[in-house]
Order: sequence, then structure tokens, then C-alpha cells
Amino acid sequence: MAFHTINDRSVAYRLLGAKANPLVVLAHPLGMTQAVWDDVIPALLPRYRVLTWDLPGHGSSQAVSGEKITPADLAAEALELAELASAERFHFAGTSIGGVVGQQLIAAHSDRLLSVTLTNTGAVIGNPDLWNTRAGRVRQEGLAAMSEEIVPRWFAPAAFEASPALKAGWCVQMGRGDDESYAQLCEMLGRDTFTEKLSGKKTKVQLFGGSEDMATPPATLEALAAEIDGAPLEIFNGIGHVPAVEAPALFAQKLLAVLATDLDDVANHGVAYATGLETRKQVLGEEHVARSTANANSLDAPFQQMITRLAWGELWSNDDLTRRERSMITTGILAALGREELTLHLKTAKRIGLTEAELRQVLMHVAIYGGVPAANHAFALAKELGWGE
Repeated sequence: MAFHTINDRSVAYRLLGAKANPLVVLAHPLGMTQAVWDDVIPALLPRYRVLTWDLPGHGSSQAVSGEKITPADLAAEALELAELASAERFHFAGTSIGGVVGQQLIAAHSDRLLSVTLTNTGAVIGNPDLWNTRAGRVRQEGLAAMSEEIVPRWFAPAAFEASPALKAGWCVQMGRGDDESYAQLCEMLGRDTFTEKLSGKKTKVQLFGGSEDMATPPATLEALAAEIDGAPLEIFNGIGHVPAVEAPALFAQKLLAVLATDLDDVANHGVAYATGLETRKQVLGEEHVARSTANANSLDAPFQQMITRLAWGELWSNDDLTRRERSMITTGILAALGREELTLHLKTAKRIGLTEAELRQVLMHVAIYGGVPAANHAFALAKELGWGE
């Protein structure tokens, strides 16, 4: 876990995975922490870089310092952390109040979003009286006292049957939160809604809900779908308010399907230049792509466009292989053929997160199947670029 100061407040976050992979930002529900994603993250890391953080006064993040917090404040945290990860655009997934953060991003920053997955949330959640009453009680009684009442609303009965310690564990975690931060977030949910703010944004959005969710029942998700121009909605049967905890494998599978680049009918329509350019920037770095684009002239500009569409659009954007696997294949081929692009892809292998042992095995395969001189040259070049100790 790391910490970053945003608006004079310490924010706890995790940034995991290779910087050459697309970034996925995950926002947790009210009263919980970024730990809700722990069983989902391993399924994402082979293909994505993952950023999670604790909301104000939750987990290890510092409590609120003012008298009012807004969805714009929470979205600003997500954007600053994405900047910290050097991500111009990113995928976002959020549950409950985390989904409210996602709605704010759709409404005000849709240009930064590759996709948005909203689970167990709504354009309107509950009503002002409900949230203001809870805020008042939290200030008077404290989260520790109220957790026994609130936590059972998060999970379907089957979840408690499968894991008897689930309730006690999350009651302890909720009780550690900051009362005032929680109260202000309750007031925010009662005050700030997203009715008539989400239409026409042209952002890829997927909604998920739980059939047993008491906090944001399916009807709340259906209303949200209508606000987002009929965004697709899937309800998980037998699941409550936090699918990432109750059914992490199912949720990870569904989320990966949303995150995958939609290459559509490649045979008949090809891949859009913008798709290839996004991937090229992620893998090679924006500075390299900017230099290549600036150096192109009337002679090779069409060539640059072609390789962006074909190599980076059709190949590197395809999800059948991870970028780590593609890096090993590409590095091996370039080393065997002795191509000058080997220098670039040895640098890229570092961005993607290849280990020294993996690169060594790639080049030893080159020695056996492509020739010792080619491998010897590749080893020497890799050492010049900082590989090895």
C-alpha cells in the first residue's frame, strides 16, 4: 500500500501490475475498504494494471477535513491517482458509492474513460431522509455500534451461510472507519443525484446488480440503465450488494468481458485507428509514439497508420494473449531475425514487466532454434539496455 496527499489529506492506494497494461480503477462501497477487490485483482493482473484506493475516512485514508464532500471531490481523487499512474485514459469499476464516483466521471470526464462498470448503485439511492437520519445516528452512536445493523444488508443470506465469519469481519472493519467521514458521505448520497446527467456521453457502460440486494435493488439499477441511454444490465441471481466479495470469480469473469477491447467484425471492418493508437501508447509509451508521429512525413505517414491499425489494433489489442506473452513472442522473433526494432522491444519488455529469467529463456530459445550468433547479439544488446546485474 502507498499514500498520496490530495487536498491536504492522505489517501491510501494500491497500484499493481505492469505500466504497459491498460489501467483499471476500482472504487469500493460505503463503509468498506479497497480490500473488497482482493479476490478479483489476481484475475485482472495478467492483462491490466489495477489501481484501488480507500475513500475518505475508510481503511487507511485520512478522514475528511471540511464540512461537505461531493461526488466531484471523490472523482477528483480517482483522476489524480490515475495521473499518478500516468494513465491518460482508463477503465473504471465501482460498487455502491464507488458507482456514484463512476457516474460523476461519466457526467464530467467521459473523455478520460475507456469503459465504466457500475455495480449495485443508482442515479438515486434511497432518499434524503434515510441518509440524513443515518448520518445523524452515526455521529451520535458511532460506526462500531451501527455496524451490526448495517453489515447484514450488504450480503445475501447464502453468503453468511457459506462464510459464518463474514459478518463479524466486516463489522470490525466498518467499526474502524471515521464517523464524520461516513456521515458526510451519507449526506452526499441523499443530496447529490444523477438524474438527467448521464445521457449522450458515448461511454461504454455495463451495469451489474444482485437479486438479493436490499440497498440498491434491481429496480434501482433499471432506473439507472434508463438514465444511461439503456445501458446493458445483468442481475446476479442470489447475490447481494457486493458481488466482488460474494462471487469474486463470477464478477471477475464478467468484468474481464467488459474490459476487453471490442474488435467487432475485423474481417469486414478492420480495427479503428484510434483503437490501435490507444494500445500503442500504452505498450510503447506516449513519448515514443509522439516522436514517431512527429517524425513521420508524407512518405511514411500512411505506413505509420497501417502498423498502428494492424500491429497495434488487430494484434496487440486482441485479448487472446496477454501483452506479456506478446512481448516474449515479439522479442524472440526480432532477436532471431536480427531486426533493429529489437532495441525498442527490449525496452518495452521492461515496461510490460518481463523478468530477467523470462527474457533469458526467450533468448536461449532463440539460440537453439534461431542460431547462437543471433542470441549472442540479443544478449549483448539487452545488457547495454540495463538488463542483468
